[in-house]
Amino acid sequence: MKKNSKLSIALLIGILAGAKASAQTGGGTTGINAATSTLTSYIDPVSTLTLAIGAVVGIIGGIMVYIKWNSGDRDISKEVMSWGGSCIFLVLVSVVIKAFFGV
Repeated sequence: MKKNSKLSIALLIGILAGAKASAQTGGGTTGINAATSTLTSYIDPVSTLTLAIGAVVGIIGGIMVYIKWNSGDRDISKEVMSWGGSCIFLVLVSVVIKAFFGV
């Protein structure tokens, strides 16, 4: 009798665990689809923000190069390359983000 009750309890636990596992299958797909749509909705604002930051960095860089040039520093090529490189990087990041997520 004791052996049958242990067997029935083990069988009940197995059935409940199987029901719980099958109930989670559909919920996982729904959650992943919701996360994907939410992430995709953020791509355009993030890309626009990156372009705006690139524009601000470009303006600040131009002002800094102009100030150095007017102060008599003729070796401004390093400054131009660093500020210009950062602007190009920010523009390319916004393009790559859109291409990566297919937006």
